[in-house]
Amino acid sequence: MSNVNRVYLLARRPKGMPVQEDFLLETRKLRSIEDGEILIKTNYLSVDPYMRGRMNGVKTYVDPFELNEPLTGGVIGEVIDSKNERFLIGDMIEGSLDWADYSISSGKGIRKLENYGEVSLTTALGITGMPGLTAYCGLMNIGKPQEGETIVISGAAGAVGSIVGQIAKLKGLKVVGIAGSEEKCRWLKEELGFDAALNYKEESFYQNLKEACPNGVDIYFDNVGGEVSDAVMRRINYKARIPLCGQISMYNAESLPMGPRVGGQLVTKSALMQGFIVSDYRSQFREASAQLISWVKEGKLTYKETVIEGLENAPNAFIGLFKGVNIGKQLVKVI
Repeated sequence: MSNVNRVYLLARRPKGMPVQEDFLLETRKLRSIEDGEILIKTNYLSVDPYMRGRMNGVKTYVDPFELNEPLTGGVIGEVIDSKNERFLIGDMIEGSLDWADYSISSGKGIRKLENYGEVSLTTALGITGMPGLTAYCGLMNIGKPQEGETIVISGAAGAVGSIVGQIAKLKGLKVVGIAGSEEKCRWLKEELGFDAALNYKEESFYQNLKEACPNGVDIYFDNVGGEVSDAVMRRINYKARIPLCGQISMYNAESLPMGPRVGGQLVTKSALMQGFIVSDYRSQFREASAQLISWVKEGKLTYKETVIEGLENAPNAFIGLFKGVNIGKQLVKVI
């Protein structure tokens, strides 16, 4: 093992869309671990939209990234040295760690990846991990799906949206996904079994939405916001539920655009719109994770991963999220 460690730092705060110059890959000497610590070799990095907000320097539900300090995110790695009795050399783990070749941890917040069997460990950063838990908890707790209802999902070909739609199908709903390319729409319909998939970039998008949802929209799982959500909100039914998971269309906006005000729709339709973050449902994680793993093992849930190789390419993977490059979960394989 080398004692040299490459680490990505936040070089400056992005203005609008992140660019390469916002990231700095620094080489540091790797120190020896102390009592109670473990040394983890990174296998995979997760890149997720919520990380964009952490770059702004404003505390929200999570602390911001500090300038000239390591970026952190979901990591799958292998314990290669341990002075912590909870972990053995060779253990595979998942946790929030540095964008780096190696990380040193006290073990707090680190979980061993056990009971996965033939299910790929990379799913711990996707369908059986945070995105899967976000989909499951948001849909079940706020969406409260009922058989025969219609659900519309924005960002449907992403890591969360693609799982929401599949769970909704298992619950007997009509599922309409919204994505940004014909390739993504084909994947949603042909492989994931969505009833309809709409390309929001088409001029006929709203007409297509009306035709796909002739009886209106009972649940709108929103990952995107902006004009896409403005269109869907015009179609919501009485007592509709809107789990508000993300607003990726506006994460890089230097000023917030003015759009239709949806308060009137919510009032006249007695609808519920509720924002959430996955940690709101921490008490349900064990049960939800077991259910997701079981569904994957049974072949009831499928997934797609977009993998970019090389730690040095992590910024490209992250920037690609906001350009719609990925289908399913975006990962970086650190080699």
